[in-house]
Amino acid sequence: MSTPAPVPPSPSPLTRRGFLRTTATATGATLALGTLDVARFAHAAGSGVIKIGMLGCGGRCSGAGAQALSLGKDVQLAGMTDVFASRMQTKRAYFREHHPDQFIATADTCTSGLDGYQAVIAASDAVLIACASKYHPFYAEKALEAGKHVFIEKPHAIDPAGCLRLKRCAALAREKNLSFVSGHESRYHFPYQEMVKRIHDGAIGQIVAIQSMFLRAPYQTVAREPGLNEIEYQFANWYHFRWLSGDDVTQSLVHNFDRMRWVLREENPKWCFGLGGRSSAFGEVYGDMFDHASVTYEFGSGTRLYGLCQTRTGCYANWDDIVMGTKGVCYWNACRFEGETKWRYQGPSNDQHTEEQKILIGSIRDGRPVNHSDTMIDSTYTAIMGQIATYTGKPVTWEEMMAATFEFEPKIADVRLNMPSPIHPDAQGNYPLPVPGHTNYF
Repeated sequence: MSTPAPVPPSPSPLTRRGFLRTTATATGATLALGTLDVARFAHAAGSGVIKIGMLGCGGRCSGAGAQALSLGKDVQLAGMTDVFASRMQTKRAYFREHHPDQFIATADTCTSGLDGYQAVIAASDAVLIACASKYHPFYAEKALEAGKHVFIEKPHAIDPAGCLRLKRCAALAREKNLSFVSGHESRYHFPYQEMVKRIHDGAIGQIVAIQSMFLRAPYQTVAREPGLNEIEYQFANWYHFRWLSGDDVTQSLVHNFDRMRWVLREENPKWCFGLGGRSSAFGEVYGDMFDHASVTYEFGSGTRLYGLCQTRTGCYANWDDIVMGTKGVCYWNACRFEGETKWRYQGPSNDQHTEEQKILIGSIRDGRPVNHSDTMIDSTYTAIMGQIATYTGKPVTWEEMMAATFEFEPKIADVRLNMPSPIHPDAQGNYPLPVPGHTNYF
């Protein structure tokens, strides 16, 4: 199978900051990448077609695939893979039925298992990565090495080793003039773009403190099916295992932290400390994750960020950010200011998930690569340092994170579906957890 020709070099590849500067110049304005006249631009390999591949067949990757296909008949689905053949076959049937004119995947490019990514990458011009989060940076690196554009869902990595791989991905994308698009979709939302512009213009004054929340009931749990070995079960229920998902600070609060770094002009925290544990989510379906955590970050500017997350039934639920300034308060989800400036967004809105696919597909159509590494990596580091602080019960500094290289065990290079599992549930079905004050990573 031939490899698509590289996208022609651009004298000014777009970073995420550049993209946001462009979109923020007018209320509701957006970079016109997704609506360009297809005939005016060379597509991948000069074929007039953009072949996408799905690395993961869960809800998020399937959603991204459908959103990409909605952008034009020139976008075609060339392959898909999942650890489990049954999940892949279900999504294969769905896309064949709902997008028959754009489904060009073959039996050879609809794959399963841990090595299925290879056939999908080979068949595609761009890959969409949304699967067990440990594999996000690994798949991104393999795709970029092969000369393919990448959309990578959050969390982009779950440990320092993954972040170091992201840095290699960023360099590869720049070297090969490939797009490397982030799944931190809040940055693509028109109301949020206008709100952040106004905050940067001083509408609520100097930011003093931020309360970020991702409080909800437990995420979908998967009961053990007969015949699965321990590693296969952990993949089936991957969200609830730390070595595959990174736990809930990294998995969920990373959205909030990325938004708040945006608000703080991409400032990184100096240090943080955290509290966390498990109080009510017991049994094997909850794996080895904490069910609540809180992290306090201090920034050089003096701002404090308080991050709160939980996955407990029957408890207070909230998914919001409250940004407190010297002249007012921003209520993020409501897109509203209270204080000296009273304001509520009333302009046009958009679907952020579709917008991120417009950016990816549009960049290929236009021959202008987009590289979001300038924000995705540091936002990911911010979440990981908070998660580590809750596990260890000790302060974690930014310098420690920048020097760290560890990977949550087992390492990707060692993972096999038939390998002995490093963790097992006890007689009550509970897996071992980190013990704050005793667990260490540095």
